[in-house]
Amino acid sequence: MTHWISRRVRVLAAIGAGAGMLVPCVAAATPAAAAAPKVSCTSGRAGLAAKLQKDITAAMAGRKGSIAVGVRDRGTDTTCTFRESSAYDSASVVKVTVLATLLWDAKKTNRKLTDREASLAKAMITQSDNDSTSALWKQLGVSKVKGFLSAAGMTQTKPGADGYWGLTQITVRDEQKLLALVTGKNSVLSDNSRAYILKLMGQVVSSQRWGTPAGAPSNVAWHVKNGWLQRATHGWRVHSVGTFNGGGHDYTITVLTQDNSTMDYGVTTIQNIARAVHKDLAPTARWVKRVEPAPRPAEATVPLPPTG
Repeated sequence: MTHWISRRVRVLAAIGAGAGMLVPCVAAATPAAAAAPKVSCTSGRAGLAAKLQKDITAAMAGRKGSIAVGVRDRGTDTTCTFRESSAYDSASVVKVTVLATLLWDAKKTNRKLTDREASLAKAMITQSDNDSTSALWKQLGVSKVKGFLSAAGMTQTKPGADGYWGLTQITVRDEQKLLALVTGKNSVLSDNSRAYILKLMGQVVSSQRWGTPAGAPSNVAWHVKNGWLQRATHGWRVHSVGTFNGGGHDYTITVLTQDNSTMDYGVTTIQNIARAVHKDLAPTARWVKRVEPAPRPAEATVPLPPTG
């Protein structure tokens, strides 16, 4: 009898494992469900990590879609991450990588950019011009882009195939690495190259100054590059990377999102997070008026592979 019962338990356990049944006798052997990711922060300033963790989490509360966040503040040795290794289609955020690759490649032969290259670079960053990006992407070739990514330690970034730079796979971790290179002295990018990238990111047209600059202190200079793209899967991708310095501050913010119902929904998510970060990192500063999004149609036409 005992042998028959033990055999019956084994059969029920096997059935339950395949059909999703709850079998009390094997519950202890079932692995626990994976815990939801949480904002992780560390800081050299007492209390700041806990405050950022709480406020970023609150800013994301109730927001639908996939969100990834990265924050780094050099002055307080503060870092915050949330889903830092999740991959997203880059849309036009990759344009900063394209410019960095161009400057990195030029540095190897100690040459300046040609007038053509400078014109394309300015349009690519300040206006998010797609044709200029395609021209530079073709000129560089994927091999040089990969060369820069390797030099920069951006091992999670995968260039888009067949010229579709807007489908480059990016992560918060790598975007924060790129922003760190742009804002701090290093052997990959020259000081002049870093200054040039920041200059262009600080001159984006007014309709593209939304995202991470929202709520930035009035005494801090911002430098931003945004990207937005709608596809049949995962809806709207809306991203923003920004650097902020001045007034004793030096920090970077990356927010990547997808599965947004509309572009504006993604923008709102990013700006909620950005305001929380700015308020915690510069609590005594005066705050600028909210930057309202004004999308440029050209961004939504990032070259994509044919569908159907």
